[in-house]
Amino acid sequence: MRRRPLLALPALLLAPSALAPLATPAAAQQPRPLSDRDRADVARAEAWLNRLSSLKARFVQIAQNGASAEGTGWIVRPGKMRFEYDPPEPLLLVASHGQFFYFDRQLKQATTLPLGATPLGMLLRDDLKLAGDVTVSRVERSAGLLRITLFRTGRPAEGSLTLVFGQEPVELKQWAVVDAQGQETRVSLYQTEFGGRFPNMLFDFNDPRFREELGIP
Repeated sequence: MRRRPLLALPALLLAPSALAPLATPAAAQQPRPLSDRDRADVARAEAWLNRLSSLKARFVQIAQNGASAEGTGWIVRPGKMRFEYDPPEPLLLVASHGQFFYFDRQLKQATTLPLGATPLGMLLRDDLKLAGDVTVSRVERSAGLLRITLFRTGRPAEGSLTLVFGQEPVELKQWAVVDAQGQETRVSLYQTEFGGRFPNMLFDFNDPRFREELGIP
């Protein structure tokens, strides 16, 4: 497992425009017209996401250069997310209070951004819609999986987010972020548990106990 290449890993959550200068990647291609079946599958995925209250899962993240990392992730809708990487990766990603917190334990460096500046912030919305300020550019099906690719409406050159669902039953399995230079970061979920209840401190980076645990002054 290689650490330095993974410092591009905020692609897991960061807006593609925050990672690189604008370019014209493959992700910026024109959207395909959606069929009735496509629209029905998008509606099924949207309904599943809006029913999701919480999940906990192991994850594997793979960067464009093949560097990989594993860890444990928690999502509580609306508004909360935590991705904690296994050692030796010292990284922690937390979303709550409308903000996204990225911490490197080894370097003792923290970055905070608006949650709305992250593509996966969309998944944490109270009333999630795969329309309006996002555009679904294509819907693909293969091997029992449903892939829905989207980008910020009117800004396709920034990059794209692809959500991958199992079809029977509908269930989020994976996502991939492609940045403005066409670099892809893919995250796969496994051992997923739905509907759990988790301590608030997992997500509360403003809690003094949380900061003390991480050694943040």
